[in-house]
Amino acid sequence: MVEFENNEVLNRLPKHLLQYIKDQDYNAYSPIDQAVWRYVMRKNVEYLSRVAHHSYLEGLEKTGIDIDNIPNMYGMNRILKEIGWAAVAVDGFIPPNAFMEFQAYNVLVIASDIRQVKNIAYTPAPDIIHEAAGHAPIIANPEYAEYLRRFGEIGSKAISSAKDYELYEAVRYLSIIKEARGAEEEAIQKAAQKVAALQQNMETPSEMALIRNLHWWTVEYGLIGPLDNPKIYGAGLLSSIGESKWCMTDQVKKIPYTLEAAYQDFDITRPQPQLFVTPDFAHLSSVLEEFAHTMALRTGGLSGVEKLIHSKALGTIELSTGLQISGIFTHVIAYNSKPIYLQTTGGTALSYREKELVGHGTHYHAEGFGSPVGKLKGINLAIEDMSPKDLQAYDIYEGKRVNLEFEGGVKVSGDIITGKRNLQGKIILISFDNCKVQYQDQILFQPDWGIYDMAVGKEVVSAYTGPADFESFDMISHVSSTQTIHSAKSPQQLSLEKLYQKLRDYRTGKTSKYEPDSMLYTLKENHPEDWLLVLEILELAYNKQDKSTFEKAKKSLNSLSKSKPDVAHFIKDGIDLITP
Repeated sequence: MVEFENNEVLNRLPKHLLQYIKDQDYNAYSPIDQAVWRYVMRKNVEYLSRVAHHSYLEGLEKTGIDIDNIPNMYGMNRILKEIGWAAVAVDGFIPPNAFMEFQAYNVLVIASDIRQVKNIAYTPAPDIIHEAAGHAPIIANPEYAEYLRRFGEIGSKAISSAKDYELYEAVRYLSIIKEARGAEEEAIQKAAQKVAALQQNMETPSEMALIRNLHWWTVEYGLIGPLDNPKIYGAGLLSSIGESKWCMTDQVKKIPYTLEAAYQDFDITRPQPQLFVTPDFAHLSSVLEEFAHTMALRTGGLSGVEKLIHSKALGTIELSTGLQISGIFTHVIAYNSKPIYLQTTGGTALSYREKELVGHGTHYHAEGFGSPVGKLKGINLAIEDMSPKDLQAYDIYEGKRVNLEFEGGVKVSGDIITGKRNLQGKIILISFDNCKVQYQDQILFQPDWGIYDMAVGKEVVSAYTGPADFESFDMISHVSSTQTIHSAKSPQQLSLEKLYQKLRDYRTGKTSKYEPDSMLYTLKENHPEDWLLVLEILELAYNKQDKSTFEKAKKSLNSLSKSKPDVAHFIKDGIDLITP
């Protein structure tokens, strides 16, 4: 059982989301991890104070994020509950619908691992720098926090395609292997090529693909303010010491944020060539609502049913009576561009207002559910709108044998046993005995199959991913094909960590031993490529006014800058922070 700091926001989470939460295991962070966090945060705060939205620095304080120490989720939750939010730790990427559903409950999902030194500027893997230092501070802004919650509420209902999940697993694997200690470059390139190939072969983008683009260009990589002088609010930019600078240059095209952003794809493996700028946070919500009006969640109809069939995943359609059918949709018969018969396969549940109807769960409808949709042929009044007298006049009455023909040609013949009504008194379900359902020459149901339950509704008003009632299905079953790799540390790595720990203990007052010269010597002899600890020694010597050690460390850093040009700018930035 995963334990976390008590927070009433977390107490509202449904059971199926709890499966993604893991222990943070704060003791697993090495002193090198702490040094990576400290370097990125010191650099970010110094730079972002000039280019980030004012909510960022205010939010760092409000959300309890410390520059010198990786945040502890327990401490974060004590502070976040003051602004109506909470945080949980997860293992890297989780499925997009689950991620957004957490947001809908005001819960910030934090991948608790941290990037390696080699990926200090940017990593495609979600990590605690990105999540805690990028996302958390901005949610202290009430208007943005409401946008994030609303985004989760709408996004969690977006319908995916079968290929979306394949892409999710490929991206998850790429992010894992890129951060795995000792991973071979060939394996990383192979994983990146698979992601690229899938992205180029996605066909018509699903709702989830489109809303994921909106999420990327706002929550992750958004700019705010005037087009010619915007500020940063996207977490991907706030947590990337490289891209936060790159995005402010003229080399990155700035585009006014509109619904068109939904159709702009992105590449997680490289800096973005263009970014979208919103004038204010209120505009984000306007565009989100504009997109929501295009979703099957609000449009329903034949296209909504077809999206669910194409997804090959559990979804729900809602009829005009409010009856909700949840299952895996496999077939639809259409007439005049409208669905006239729906069919699911496997366990299906019927609900009303997100509560399963008594006796109509997945055990009862274990082999699927099928029903006509629409009005009766030649009768202008829909069944759901008929009064008791109307129903009796058309023999739609308990104990009657009835022959119903729907517009489009679906015929239902059987003995009416009973019906169910909604709160407004409209009939939503009719049960038949000795029933035959037919469309042209196709038999859809026959008497020896048992009781036939016919949904009542003149149209499909909504279609969305997931069940209407989460209690109807076993939702605690997600197992990713990939798990984060925590390989054993080599003696070399453990030796380096001991050096980092020594310096950290001295800086935090746990020890009075000050041995910078011996540390510099050991680094040069045994860990000649490490620059971050040398930088920390330089800082300590500068603060202690130890000129001798300062000069030795600086000389070592200059040498590393020449031998490792790929990290020269990190070294320079670090020195500039120490000696302004």
